[in-house]
Amino acid sequence: MADDGGTRWGSGTYRGAERAATWATGSDGVIEAAMIWNEPNNKSHWDPALDPDWSIYADTVVRAGAAIRTANPAVSRVLGGMSPIDPSWLQRMEGHGALDAVDVIAVHGFPLDWNLWPIHAWPDKVAEIEAVTTKPVWVTEVGVGSFGAEEVQVFGLNRTAELLVGRVPRIFWYSLFDLPMAWGAETRHREAEGSSYYRHFYMGLIREDGTPKPALDDYARVAGEMGLMQWFHFHDPRLDDAVAWMKRLGTRSLRTGLSWADSFRPNALDWFDRQMEALADFDVTLTFCFTPEHLGMAPHHTSPAVDPQQFADFCGAMIDRYAPAQVSRQLAVSA
Repeated sequence: MADDGGTRWGSGTYRGAERAATWATGSDGVIEAAMIWNEPNNKSHWDPALDPDWSIYADTVVRAGAAIRTANPAVSRVLGGMSPIDPSWLQRMEGHGALDAVDVIAVHGFPLDWNLWPIHAWPDKVAEIEAVTTKPVWVTEVGVGSFGAEEVQVFGLNRTAELLVGRVPRIFWYSLFDLPMAWGAETRHREAEGSSYYRHFYMGLIREDGTPKPALDDYARVAGEMGLMQWFHFHDPRLDDAVAWMKRLGTRSLRTGLSWADSFRPNALDWFDRQMEALADFDVTLTFCFTPEHLGMAPHHTSPAVDPQQFADFCGAMIDRYAPAQVSRQLAVSA
């Protein structure tokens, strides 16, 4: 795939509506939502030194929200899940006009691993956000790791389900698989995290060697009401196993991502097509994030883009490819 600096997403050259129509009409799932970045108020995913008031991020949201809406108005637009949960940050986003471009507010929380609040506070944390917005609040990442003990994860999963199932419209448990130790976690502050850094590798319900943890059986009991959040790396060898496990568990909803940075790898669309085809039986919330080094204000995936419209064009093109509006209308009529 030629690298033309990012303009190709707006040209229509790689928009595959005909291919997507075949993919979508042959599946039981749907792209129900598109999330605009991941944890933008956390320096692991957005560089605050380059955008200290988040005005560039807000402009990115406005542009991407418009592009997604143009490609398919039926796809819910989700503000990048905030971590930490911060009503003041959300009000800042409202002041910048970003909330006019989204339909859903998302929060992430890990109270038994990184957050300094107890797991029992989940309803209060959701209420803090509901108090400053009229938009629905989704919990798009919640998890408890097995770093300390697998029994802690069992308790955490069951308590999370008790507190959040029926309380919010969408919940996504992070995650299905442990992160392989050789891959490294997406964080800019590994040194500051100290021993807490290693918790990143124990958040899955299935160990790196493929064996299930005790909490997997507890998840299976709520799989129809609590989705999974699972990142898939470029040419991720776990993709087919993930699909098999999710079908076995009865999972209906999945949150995953397509990386803007990965779109510049050779044959990127072949991988994106394979990933989306494999996930076609699930209701997917698709997260768009990660800046290509050559298009950022700094050469790092957490950097704001020099031209946020290029990211917006990528978002619009991916929705046009995998959830084109005409397919959504056809599915609605046939239903």
